[in-house]
Amino acid sequence: MIDVLYFAWVRERIGLPKERLETSAATVAALVEELKAREERYEAAFADLSALRVAVDQELTDFDASLDGAREVAFFPPMTGG
Repeated sequence: MIDVLYFAWVRERIGLPKERLETSAATVAALVEELKAREERYEAAFADLSALRVAVDQELTDFDASLDGAREVAFFPPMTGG
């Protein structure tokens, strides 16, 4: 099981702040493909991966990162300076 967290407009499009999933995905990108195949709201949220950042177990990483042993994946828009 893995916890998947959604922040900002990602959460708004999917309609959930967090969910616990059973996945066979080996990488973040594979997890995204599984999610996109579930429903249109996931397809919309993950339509443009260049507009998203991802963290695995609270460490910023890339979409090709391994999920081996991961407990949490978080998706969020890029942070803006201010």
